[in-house]
Amino acid sequence: MPNRFAIIGLGRLGSHLARSLSERGAEVIAIDREMRVVEAIKDQVDFAVRLDSVDEEALRAQGIDKVDVAIVAIGEDFESNVLTVALLKKIGVKEVIARASSEIQRQILKLIGADRVIFPEADTAERLAQSLISPSILDYIPLTDGRSIAQISAPKPFHGKSIAELKIRTKYGVNIIAIKRSGPEEITEMPTPDYVIREGDILLVVGANEDIDRLSKL
Repeated sequence: MPNRFAIIGLGRLGSHLARSLSERGAEVIAIDREMRVVEAIKDQVDFAVRLDSVDEEALRAQGIDKVDVAIVAIGEDFESNVLTVALLKKIGVKEVIARASSEIQRQILKLIGADRVIFPEADTAERLAQSLISPSILDYIPLTDGRSIAQISAPKPFHGKSIAELKIRTKYGVNIIAIKRSGPEEITEMPTPDYVIREGDILLVVGANEDIDRLSKL
């Protein structure tokens, strides 16, 4: 039975979960980027800390890789939500539960390795509009400040080349957070620079809308 939990994101959902688990005798580590909310809950859980959940060294330093379950309750910043889930899976957390507010968010979180996704809501109209404009973009969700997450069919110029060789972040301004490969289906979260992209691969990328559009037109 899991007994050590990390709650990342201390909004209404995260704070409620942290308190409820603590009241039931679980060991709870509460995490947020805002000191105000960390201070508000520190006396109700075993340990509360202010840190950036996409900082791998900071997570390991607090022993997050040793928890039984991590719950990513980040609400408005879906990019941080996705990157946090991917990083938690990378460092070996046994079970990762993530929050979503739409069906496409749920799908993306499952794609990058979330074991459970909670609170799915309605999908977004922007996803359909973007898919009509750029057919190679298979799935799309807007974030904030002109940034999005998208599933893109690997462009032909990428076939047979490694991520390092392509210099994707430098040349195109996007980050690849997962790659889906079919036959048999295989999903690689946070692929390493030596990962070689093949024809038929689906890239899950995050970046500025104009950079994603440029990538989809290759």
